[in-house]
Amino acid sequence: MSRAAGTAPERAPARPWRAPAEWGFGAALGALHSLPFVLTAAWWLQPLAVALLAWRLARVAPSRAALLALLFGTAWLGAGVWWLFISMHRYGGLAAPLAALAVALLAAGLSLYLAAAAWLFARWRRGIAWVDALLFAALWLAAELARGVIFTGFPWLAAGYAHVDSPLAALAPWIGVYGIGFVSALAAALAVFALARDAAGRRGAAALALGGLAAAAALAALGRDGFTTPAGRVGVSLLQTNVAQDEKFAPERLPQAMQALARALAGARGPLVVAPETAVPLLPADLDPAWWRATTEPFRAGDRAALIGLPLGSYEAGYTNSALGLARGVEHRYDKHHLVPFGEFVPWGFRWFVNLMHIPLGDFSRGPLEAPPFVALGQRIAPNICYEDLFGEELAARFRDPARAPTLFANLSNIAWFGDTIAVDQHLHISRMRALEFERAMLRATNTGATAIVDHRGRVAATLPPFTHGTLDGEVEGREGLTPYAAWASRLGLWPLALLALAIVAPFAPGAARRPTRPAPTDATP
Repeated sequence: MSRAAGTAPERAPARPWRAPAEWGFGAALGALHSLPFVLTAAWWLQPLAVALLAWRLARVAPSRAALLALLFGTAWLGAGVWWLFISMHRYGGLAAPLAALAVALLAAGLSLYLAAAAWLFARWRRGIAWVDALLFAALWLAAELARGVIFTGFPWLAAGYAHVDSPLAALAPWIGVYGIGFVSALAAALAVFALARDAAGRRGAAALALGGLAAAAALAALGRDGFTTPAGRVGVSLLQTNVAQDEKFAPERLPQAMQALARALAGARGPLVVAPETAVPLLPADLDPAWWRATTEPFRAGDRAALIGLPLGSYEAGYTNSALGLARGVEHRYDKHHLVPFGEFVPWGFRWFVNLMHIPLGDFSRGPLEAPPFVALGQRIAPNICYEDLFGEELAARFRDPARAPTLFANLSNIAWFGDTIAVDQHLHISRMRALEFERAMLRATNTGATAIVDHRGRVAATLPPFTHGTLDGEVEGREGLTPYAAWASRLGLWPLALLALAIVAPFAPGAARRPTRPAPTDATP
């Protein structure tokens, strides 16, 4: 029976004894892929792992490709976010086996996007190096966008975050973290497919690689001097309260914690003082009025400004996870927009799961997407709370009006839920990527770390050791102007990248005109 032109070549079934080794290979690659998100100097491991995955996907049938990618993704995300176990088991009281199972199921569920992309790649690939590389990179991009957006999104460990210290970081102000992930996947696939194809295929791959390298070099050169200009400097004091998570809401420890916070706010030397997320864990109505007045009055009447994390609202109006900005004649309220599933709202159908834990969770209300900045000390400061800084496309909405665009970012976080783990370093690198994309400094005031000053070039200018109590004093420069990423993402969100992926993939879909497929090595041999 003849095979229609354009379909993938038939492959003999693999030897049964090879399957366990192949699945172990996929899982090991995924675990390797998680390393550069903490050890950013080893950024090259990210494209290496992706190259080996692409090489294997090109040699197996679609069903096996999907399973291989599922194992890769589950190991990648499982090794990268295993610290969720701590919040569920240590602080939530969920039995250890159930907490471990929940993390594994989350990692596997989030990997279904990559598995679908791998299935399509194995089914649609053409056997031409540069064509297959484009298809692979576009499907990789589509899978990352889906994971970052669908069901409120979970873009933690998006591929581009491994490159905050790599040469690809120069592309951040142009194409953002997802664009960097696409370029990395394209380079990895080009390299491995060109090695395995004939001379004509290698010439095409080389031409695409050289063209891409020239374009990347041109963009890096154009952005060498930056896209923004200085907008004044301001001294800052970032508080690291270091309150243990199991004591944060304990009534017997609250008076001590509140007095420590009051002393830290009063003793801070910087004109701008930033306290972490829920540094005040009570509603203002539940606080001692004398304590609240004494703590906030110096900022309301003096020459300093403060951003303090606390909940706001009421039972009737609803509650928000907020930051209160105080300066002379100014009281600014920022309400968190992007809420954490299970932590700040309960997804439909999962109340039973939340009931298994003993964490003080709540259904919070969302703040506006285009929140106005906190204007103080000659700066326009854009607060963001906890993992909101993962969503660069949402922060970009605040740049829609350049005249009101932020000159500084301030992230208020509390990731004590996850213990002394790699989550601290991962979140710091996420903030660094935001600084690179927008050329804005990021001030990080956290409960347990990493409290840091990240400059507009994404460099960590100063930091406090995690899990210590202290204040980080320093100076930071505000910036005016828009990067290309800020300009297009503020108006179009992630649609340009989604349309890029669609435009590349569309010619491969069933019914599209196709060129004949060139045969590729199969698994017919032992």
